[in-house]
Amino acid sequence: MASSSSIAVRELPLFPLPEVVLFPGRPLPLQIFEFRYRIMMNTILESDRRFGVLMWDQSQGKSALIGCCAEVIHYQRLPDDRMKILTLGQQRFRVLEYVREKPYRVGLVEWIEDQPTYKDLRPLAVNVEQLLRDVVRLSAKLTDKEIELPDDLPSLPRELSYWVASNLYGVPLEQQHLLEMQDTATRLEREAEILTSTRNHLAARTVLKDALQ
Repeated sequence: MASSSSIAVRELPLFPLPEVVLFPGRPLPLQIFEFRYRIMMNTILESDRRFGVLMWDQSQGKSALIGCCAEVIHYQRLPDDRMKILTLGQQRFRVLEYVREKPYRVGLVEWIEDQPTYKDLRPLAVNVEQLLRDVVRLSAKLTDKEIELPDDLPSLPRELSYWVASNLYGVPLEQQHLLEMQDTATRLEREAEILTSTRNHLAARTVLKDALQ
């Protein structure tokens, strides 16, 4: 992976997805049916199995310039040459320029990383995890369903920040903003704000539900 001091660039096939934001370390299952993307997958499966996922903003009619590299870790060919693939997010990248448009878009990209920090981020991560547990507990109470966090919830601050960001639903622009941040502390602080707001909203609904019973 490239550090901030040594920038590595490479050409990368690009796959724009409407309102989908991929984060490092997170899985993304896809079904490939468009002809140009079937060509792309057949090509990358013969090389390093990597391509770039960029969020396509339908309101703006364009894709983001910062995305996440996806690596195909499993694939299954279906009838009519369609394909089911399971990918895993790798490093993030910034598109510097487009070098080809057909049959699919290829960009020249540079890898980006969070800036190194000498600050202890563990208290921030512990706070975010506790807020997450509060949100899950209140959601379970409201819906009368068993909802649990996975046993393998990341403990490292940066990886936890990616996990939380990838599990925010219905807010792709917010997810894109979190993906573009290059400071782990700033990302965790923003997630703490989002989770606090969600917890307070759920707590108020829980009080109302209890009062009506």
